[in-house]
Amino acid sequence: MSEHTTSTAPATGGGWRNALGVYATRRQLVIFLMGFSSGLPLLLGFSTLSFWLREADVSLAAIGGLLTVATPYSLKFLWAPLLDHVHLPVLTRWLGLRRGWLLLVQIGLIGAIILVGQAEPPGDLGFLALAALIMAFMSATQDIVVDAYRIEILDDHEQGAGAAMTQAGYRVGMLASGAGALALADFIAWDGVYAVMAALVGIGILGTFLAREPVSRRPPPPAEPLAFLRHATLDPLKDFATRRGWVLILAFVLLYKYGDSVAGAMANPFYVDLGFSGVEIASVTKVFGVVMTMVGVFAGGTLVARIGILPALAIGGILQAVTNLTFAWLAVRGHDMTALAIAVGADNFTGGLGSAAFVAYLSSLCNVAFTATQYALLTSLMAFGRTMLAASSGWLAEGLGWPGFFAATALLAIPALVLLWFLSRLYAPPKAAAQEGPPA
Repeated sequence: MSEHTTSTAPATGGGWRNALGVYATRRQLVIFLMGFSSGLPLLLGFSTLSFWLREADVSLAAIGGLLTVATPYSLKFLWAPLLDHVHLPVLTRWLGLRRGWLLLVQIGLIGAIILVGQAEPPGDLGFLALAALIMAFMSATQDIVVDAYRIEILDDHEQGAGAAMTQAGYRVGMLASGAGALALADFIAWDGVYAVMAALVGIGILGTFLAREPVSRRPPPPAEPLAFLRHATLDPLKDFATRRGWVLILAFVLLYKYGDSVAGAMANPFYVDLGFSGVEIASVTKVFGVVMTMVGVFAGGTLVARIGILPALAIGGILQAVTNLTFAWLAVRGHDMTALAIAVGADNFTGGLGSAAFVAYLSSLCNVAFTATQYALLTSLMAFGRTMLAASSGWLAEGLGWPGFFAATALLAIPALVLLWFLSRLYAPPKAAAQEGPPA
């Protein structure tokens, strides 16, 4: 692993032509394809699944509970160290450590997606939960390997472009499994929809075969078993725990997207209840929404560069909470395509803005010696807020009604903003912070 942290900043130096030229490489194409494969499964176990279940007359409370099958995204740090060091008997010799693991996991992911599509809700919820859990495990494992591959294959000056290509591929993958799946469901049965999504994992497999195995630059782990285990699992955690205010940092990472996660968990059931069709939802919330998210991402990156990470996080957090209220307005308006476009556009723009600042913050938290494991730890914690903490969303929606529900999700942003205020008091701005110290 090269001596750097994950970065969302673009490459600089040599003028605009050279800066843009960093994208025109085989490695960046591979990273885009891998990003697509990473983004594809997420919505198949989240918003697309919730739409399918609501369409099958599954209760909101049951839908919220089933979303906890995405728990592997929250726990992937537990097995991330194994993927750094365990060699597969045949695949590692054939493809190398990273590509060998990728191929194995992608094949397993194809099988798991097909398995999810074989369920017939509302009667097969137990089978569906197990299949979705396997799918989430395979997807989370793929994310670990893709992140590690990206970090190891790129030089320092390419990391910003690599992060951009990963996010671009990820968004396209989510577009396929969100808008694509919902639109397709208007014409074919759900088992066919999930079979098509499974076939699209082939794009990620193409990336695996196009990729070149990175040269490992990580120091070799200790040979003694206990020392090896300690180096792989405990040392990254011990390093993080030496940071001033590390408990506050973890709490903030957990809660920053909490309100958005709770609202997002019930978004598609909300649209169904308002009478929107699959094509209407796909065209506005997925196609237009993805465009607005990307606009927000670039705006957030510019804001980070202009005013710093913590101020950008504050602006993003406040705007995310405010735009949740547009869905309360939409609930009052009812089946109104213009109101839907306004609510979705505003929410996705601010969500992208906040996400850009949040990714920059997570990346800056990683020690260069433990980038892969610490990044997995932080993104797992972030996913925990999206899954386990959002599991009560159905109960909350049933108890408060749609306008009250979305008003409540706006209030859920307050704890993270309070923590952010404390963090801003603890740490200096990023440009003044020591390189090895906790970031601002």
